[in-house]
Amino acid sequence: MTVSVGQDEHRRRFQGAPHLPQPIRLIARSFNHFRIVEMKERNTNSTLRRILVNCAAQAKEYGGCVAAKVPEIERDMCLKEFLALKNCMQNTRKGEGFELGMSSKASSSQLSVSSSGSGGLSHVYIQHPPLRSNVLGSRGLFYDDGNKLLISPTSDQVFSWKTAPFDPHVAPTSDSISEGPVLSIRYSLDAKIIAVQRSSKEIQFFHSETGQNFGYKCKPESESMLGFFWTDCPLCDFVLVKTSGLDFLACDVESKSLQLVETKKLNVSWYVYTHESRLVLLASGMQCKTFSGFQLSSAGIVRLPKFEMVMAKSEANSKPVLAVEDVCIATIYGRIYCLQIDRVAMLLHSYRFYRDAVVQQGSLPIYSSKIAVSVVDNVLLIHQVDAKVVILYDIFADSRAPISAPLPLLFRGFPRSNTSSSRSTAKVSESPEANITDSEAIIYGDDWTFLVPDLICDVSNKLLWKIHLDLEAISASSSEVPSVLEFLQRRKLEASKAKQLCLAITRNVILERRPVLTVAKAIDVLVMSYSQSLKTGSYLKGIKAEKTSHSGGTQIGIPRSGAHASTGEVGVHGTSTKHQSSALGDNESLNRSLHFSTSDSEDNTQVKSLNTNPKVNMEKLSGGAESSSTEVHTSSSQSEHLGPSNSPLNVSVSERQESQLTSPAISPDEMYSFVFAPVQEEIVGDPSYLVAIIVEFLRSASSEKIKVQPNIYVLTIQLLAHNERYAELSLFIINKVLEPSKEVAMQLLESGRQNSHVRKLGLDMLRQLSLHHDYMLQLVQDGYYLEALRYARKHKVVTVRPSLFLEAALASTDSQLLAAVLRFFSDFTPGFKNTSDCHTYYRILNEMNSGVAV
Repeated sequence: MTVSVGQDEHRRRFQGAPHLPQPIRLIARSFNHFRIVEMKERNTNSTLRRILVNCAAQAKEYGGCVAAKVPEIERDMCLKEFLALKNCMQNTRKGEGFELGMSSKASSSQLSVSSSGSGGLSHVYIQHPPLRSNVLGSRGLFYDDGNKLLISPTSDQVFSWKTAPFDPHVAPTSDSISEGPVLSIRYSLDAKIIAVQRSSKEIQFFHSETGQNFGYKCKPESESMLGFFWTDCPLCDFVLVKTSGLDFLACDVESKSLQLVETKKLNVSWYVYTHESRLVLLASGMQCKTFSGFQLSSAGIVRLPKFEMVMAKSEANSKPVLAVEDVCIATIYGRIYCLQIDRVAMLLHSYRFYRDAVVQQGSLPIYSSKIAVSVVDNVLLIHQVDAKVVILYDIFADSRAPISAPLPLLFRGFPRSNTSSSRSTAKVSESPEANITDSEAIIYGDDWTFLVPDLICDVSNKLLWKIHLDLEAISASSSEVPSVLEFLQRRKLEASKAKQLCLAITRNVILERRPVLTVAKAIDVLVMSYSQSLKTGSYLKGIKAEKTSHSGGTQIGIPRSGAHASTGEVGVHGTSTKHQSSALGDNESLNRSLHFSTSDSEDNTQVKSLNTNPKVNMEKLSGGAESSSTEVHTSSSQSEHLGPSNSPLNVSVSERQESQLTSPAISPDEMYSFVFAPVQEEIVGDPSYLVAIIVEFLRSASSEKIKVQPNIYVLTIQLLAHNERYAELSLFIINKVLEPSKEVAMQLLESGRQNSHVRKLGLDMLRQLSLHHDYMLQLVQDGYYLEALRYARKHKVVTVRPSLFLEAALASTDSQLLAAVLRFFSDFTPGFKNTSDCHTYYRILNEMNSGVAV
């Protein structure tokens, strides 16, 4: 419940809120410059929404300025940007009072959906309903990234839900296992064998089809198992991670055994792995900041250079220990990056993997002691858990500034069981599936586990959420049109929506008559994106199944190189081992801070189907949430290849998510149909502005060597002719600004009815294009019959019907002209003398001559 507070109380609350990061407190304090008017029983959502939307650009500039200077704080820091934001907010709310309230019941660790419900403003949201994994007797939740499965084992069964493509209503499948503890569980990549870690010394294997099982134990007492994963490397099927290193094993189902292929001796404290990258990173040392890496690719096993992560020292602890939850791996624009949280320096460091080096790429500021990372459609999401906001970064933009201002995560389609505001809401809440309790509605709850790239597992409530971007809200948050279009053109998961937004934005800036230079920059973005999509072939794929990881990380890379990585599992007991997906690309400047290049080439690796027992024990599925301790494994799957030693590692993503456009690129024909033609219908007055915009489009298309459809040239001719700007039209034709074509020539002839010079340009164009038939028709229509016949004789045109000329000559009532036409076809058209036309018109000619003689 929101209550009003006075200005003094408002100031005290923000200044006394240590959980808020310093830059956010600075922004919050800036609101004290405004007069806060207490208003009773007035809904302020619309006012606040209008302020946030109208002042998004100013807020972004101010936030970016503050972020760039933190932690160095000084008086009047970013004063110029602050005053601009202040003036915008004052102008927006001019004549209206509004209140700033805080929830009297909200705790510092929880933010209920009531404060960020479906009516809130946000750029990131999770969509109701979630995937529910309620199973009676569940012993925890595990995520199998190799097969994209959410797994819930019981005492004698394993229930699994496919998470890619994400379907909250997907039915679980089940397989039988024996009684025993479950520390970790994964299916083999062919989904026939289930591996269950029973302890730090033993793993059991169950064949899902035959029911056979066998075990594997660590022999030396001095070593213990940290985890395991399946691989498609040709040298081995199974990798066991131990405190003493790695064991590469081949699984022999017939003999019910694992055969040791190779051993890598290392001291290992913990590890991270993702199936997508096929890369395992092993942490060692007293501070766990020294890493060794191995990539298990289709080309074999490749050892990466050892490297150390950067860690700031605090006064209280000169040798901090790096925890597994502080390391995650994200695939952004097809490249694998390891992201490391430095809680002392309040920075998020990034490292990029090359075959012969691991290079730190830069750092991003963080503003919360508790951080989570997601990647949605190549956009990096940094969840400031303590502050309850998400900050978005587009790494490709080559900027440390966030995409937009920090905003909370939003629930969408969320039915409240205690809401009685409408009859429809009450009806929805009657459904057990739709009736979500208050504990399930907590945003950034203590039991939330973020599965990179874009899943959230609510462990205590057995829910799995998928994170989405609100492209429309992000687009509306900035007035920098070229930057917005660049951002949208890089989106792949919702390519259709991104394309529609690009078309609408471009159409609106033209209708608003923005400066031609601004519109030209926007058009350059669209044209270059289309040119790039043609080169990579992504546009030509049309409406095909888009290949992405279940998280939405789109594969964009060079097929010759590849890698994968992971981090561990987070459970209620505090043990964690994250597994996450990642990918790396090529042709990257090493000194660029977190900047990536794109390539739309993708591999056609198919996700293997899971063979499970269709006989699911439905009695074990319950609607209640388990309170028992649970764990969540995270990981992802993709295939990869290795490249030259001096090139970065790269992966190819294997999953088809849904049937949709693979590229938001806009073709010239779409520019005509959805931008220029609609604008022409709405624009009033002098069309010079629209002509100037079209000319800029033609310039941009010419620079990228893109073929423009004639309809845009025809539209330009229509606009110039309508305004009687025939001189400019002539110059456009002579200088070939408008490329010659039959459509252009015919429009010139049509527009040339009012100007003979323009019509002559149309005739000349037909002749230049060797459109003899059309040229002769125009000569006949103009009455130049003999000239048309001479042209036909010269160019040997035999496609014109003689009756066309004979009818025209007869209509002229000139017997000499009719005789000349008959003589021409008799002499030069084989077989004409035997046609009915010949006999008919000779008879008519004789009658005309007889009448003249009489």
